[in-house]
Amino acid sequence: MLYIKALHIIFVVTWFAGLFYSVRLFIYQTESNSRDEPERTILVQEYRRIARLLWYMITWPSAVLTLIFGLTMLQLYPVWPAWLILKLSLVATLYLYHFLCHRVYAKLQKEQYPATSIQLRIWNEIATILLVSIVFLVVLKSALDMTYGLLGLVIFGVLLMSAVHLIKKYRK
Repeated sequence: MLYIKALHIIFVVTWFAGLFYSVRLFIYQTESNSRDEPERTILVQEYRRIARLLWYMITWPSAVLTLIFGLTMLQLYPVWPAWLILKLSLVATLYLYHFLCHRVYAKLQKEQYPATSIQLRIWNEIATILLVSIVFLVVLKSALDMTYGLLGLVIFGVLLMSAVHLIKKYRK
């Protein structure tokens, strides 16, 4: 079972890497859309190509393998403790995030721009918040620690959004 757990962790890491980098590519493509020709066409085509490879060669396969190995590990728990139920709800939210990213990806592949680069930067932080939440929950497991963890998460989220706001001001 430790091999299954190791594979699960490896694919969680590659899945998050794919999500983080994919949204960065969405941001870059959105920003390059406002460039002059021929730079605009060259950049947009290259970002679409890289995003397609990343999305279908790393991100989607990692999400599927994470699910397979995660479901395999669930067999270890005849009764699911509260922390695991909360973790599974966060993981379900992460899959929802993944599917919504796929919608953005599909629109960008058609050169439709559903969001601004600032909106996408904020969108990118959702994966960070989910990652921090899931890791703390898995490591801490107790209710009191979860309370402190959720409080810390709220503070972390506020700091993250403040950083995005400062970057936006700095770029202007």
